[in-house]
Order: sequence, then structure tokens, then C-alpha cells
Amino acid sequence: MKQFLRGATILWVVLRFGLDSLVLDSLPHRLWLRQLARPLSLGRRFDAPRGQRLRQALECLGPIFVKFGQVLSTRRDLLPADIADELARLQDRVPPFDPEIAVATIERAFRRPLEQIFTRFERTPVASASIAQVHFATLRDRQGVEREVAVKVLRPGMLPVIEKDLSLLRLMAGWVESLSADGRRLKPREVVAEFDNYLHDELDLVREAANAAQLRRNMQGLDLVLVPEIFWDFCRPEVMVMQRMNGVPISQVERLREARVDIPKLARDGVTIFFTQVFRDGFFHADMHPGNIQVSLEPETFGRYISLDFGIVGTLTESDKEYLAQNFVAFFRRDYKRVAELHIESGWVPPETRANDLESAIRAVCEPYFDRPLKEISLGLVLMRLFQTSRRFHVEIQPQLVLLQKPC
Repeated sequence: MKQFLRGATILWVVLRFGLDSLVLDSLPHRLWLRQLARPLSLGRRFDAPRGQRLRQALECLGPIFVKFGQVLSTRRDLLPADIADELARLQDRVPPFDPEIAVATIERAFRRPLEQIFTRFERTPVASASIAQVHFATLRDRQGVEREVAVKVLRPGMLPVIEKDLSLLRLMAGWVESLSADGRRLKPREVVAEFDNYLHDELDLVREAANAAQLRRNMQGLDLVLVPEIFWDFCRPEVMVMQRMNGVPISQVERLREARVDIPKLARDGVTIFFTQVFRDGFFHADMHPGNIQVSLEPETFGRYISLDFGIVGTLTESDKEYLAQNFVAFFRRDYKRVAELHIESGWVPPETRANDLESAIRAVCEPYFDRPLKEISLGLVLMRLFQTSRRFHVEIQPQLVLLQKPC
């Protein structure tokens, strides 16, 4: 019954925001279906662009669908530009859950009263998202030293909610695939499966802690970025305790300038960090939006980046790194023929693709950027446009490379 009610709610939201017309308008050969659905359009006005309506519908459906839209926004190889741009605006604006529930979760995880775990615990959360929320606290480490920490606690009852919504998403994906060839090209079931992996990974905070520990170890000798220390004695699948970090969000540029942070150096360091993670380590932070990037103003670490939230990381094989490196070299040499050849050699392009046509399309994407100053060139934007171009040639973009667009 609950699943039926949830399905009815989704249907109501679909109709309210006109998502049914968005689907039906893409089905010119299913006129009978459009005629059948025409009465549903009576009295409804769809003045807002389709991407905006889709974003608002996902926000209305709740945190899991918001998260799905966020993941979907990274698949610019599959989506029209206007929809991908609008979905990229989705944010986790989720009210915090009751602090007493967070306390109960912590005590259940450690089988001890809160007072025996932390010497101080701030019940008011400092951050709240769709999967978890964060509280500041103080604890004594193994050496008896008091440490300031951040405690990440999973939202209660997330797994059954996720499983229920995922089953509905799979059902909807099957419908979309069955309606048209364009629906099949979008590979909705593959996208839902990718989303399934992301969500279940984020539900295990021990996995996130392991990601943070790996990244911290990789970045230790670089002295450009701070990654919080993980307190393994205090990590469980539903609770993660890490070093408390103090910094200014990267988006607050004026505040950074007032603090006399060297902004050009910060930009150079960002490039160094990105290329080190990608090409040296093949292990990179794949969710580097402004909320997860800060800059330290502490005297001993002044001007260094601070990385937070390690639920989504990307990994690259040696062949991935080799492919990317050759692509970068070819791009910077404006050797678009070689870029096209690399796509063909990788097997991502259908055998019947004409190399000259692909070369011409890549040239149209890249050439406008080379006469600009380096500071105006966004690698993420170039990758984004390449993904959009790839739709014409049915290029199979690998998920691990799509993740590169997010931190670029």
C-alpha cells in the first residue's frame, strides 16, 4: 500500500509539472498515446522551461530524487544541455533531523552513553544534507589528548526509503526505454543502476572514511591540501568521526582576498592538486562543489585547500590515465585528428563512425578556447561540450571519466 501511495504521489508531481508532456513531445510516432493523454493537459500551463520544471519536480519529490538529479546532471553525454544545466542547480536543502535521534544513533553504534564517547557534543548540527548531518564535538584520543572533531551521522531509516524509491525509479526507467529509440539511447536503466551504486556507497560511512584516509595519505607530501584525519576507533557504518576543519568556503572570494590569500596561487595549486590526483594517483575527489572546498586561514596552514565530504571518489586505471594524457597532449597541440583517432582506438565510437566528421566536431568544440587567456579556460566546460558532442556520434562515455567533469 505504501508503495502504491508513493507511486500515486510521483504521478501527481509528474502531472503537476507537466513532465508527461515533456516525454510525449519526444514521441512523434506515438500519436495515439499523445491523443490519449491530451485530456490530462486541460487547465495546466507550462510557461517555465522544461529543465526548470524537471528540477522543481525532483525537489518536490524529496531528497532521494534530488540526489538522483544531481547524479543525472553529470551525465552530459546523455542529456540535452538545457536539462543538464538546470539539474546542476539542484542542492541538498534538507532540514536537519532531531538531534536526539542523532544521539540515539551514536549510542546504538558504540553501545555506550554519549558522555562516555565525547567530552563535549554540540546537539545543534552544523550541516544537513539528504543522507547525513554533521555535529561538532570533542573527544580524547588514544594518547589522552583532547581533539576537536566533526561527527557525521546517517539520517535514520534511509535504507528502506532508498530501496522503495529506487524500485520506482527502475520501473520508470523501463517505461522510458520502452517508449522510443531516444529513450533507449538515454540508457535510463543504466543511469539508475549508477545512482544505486552511489547511494549505497554513501550509506556506508566506513567506506567514506576509507576514501578520506586514502586521499589524505596520497596528498600528504604535496602540502597544498588538507584532508581531515579519521578517528577509526569512532567509525561505524552509520557514524563517522573525523578531525574538525576550520576554513573559508572557496566561493567566498572577497573574504579570502580580505584575508590576503594569494588567489592566483590558489588557482595554480588547484590545478596541481587535480592533475596529481588524476594522473599520479588515479584516485580523485569527485564531488568538489563549493560546499566541499574550503581554504585555511590558520597561520600554520594559511592558504591551503581543505577537502571535505568523501562519499563520491573517482578511480582511474593505468589505461584510463594513458588515454586522458594522450588526449590532453593532442588537445593542447590542436591535433584534433589524433583526438578522433584516440576515440576510435578506445572502441568507444561505433565502427561506422567517420574519423573526419568526428575530428571536425571536436575542432568546433575546442578551437574557440585556445585564443583565450588560460585563466578563462574551464577544463570542466570543455569536457562538458565534448560530452554533448559525443551524443551525435553515440560515444560510450565511461562513468569514471564523466566524474572528472565535477572537480574540473
